[in-house]
Amino acid sequence: MHVEYEEFDTIEDLFMYMASAAPPMKNTMPTNSYKGYVMSFIPLSPITGETYLMIYAKGSLDPGIYEFDLTSKSYKKVKSIERADKFYFVSLTPKRNTIADVALQNL
Repeated sequence: MHVEYEEFDTIEDLFMYMASAAPPMKNTMPTNSYKGYVMSFIPLSPITGETYLMIYAKGSLDPGIYEFDLTSKSYKKVKSIERADKFYFVSLTPKRNTIADVALQNL
């Protein structure tokens, strides 16, 4: 497995990237809060699963749904996905993530 990296200064910058790079998935974009990082993995070779792009920022998020407003570059935790003009991220905190473990080891 090969991992490419893109680091962001803030979680807001990470959310901006995800909101602009993946509009078709905009209602349920997953992120992981794991070992002091908020991250998401994008498969660069979806057929083989050999190469991933890890986009990340240092920080943490509690598990839940986050509403992100691209205009104000801000996010807040919400109870449900309600608005079509906002982007939503589902933050998960896995007990173990082997792809992230390998990627973090190679940072």
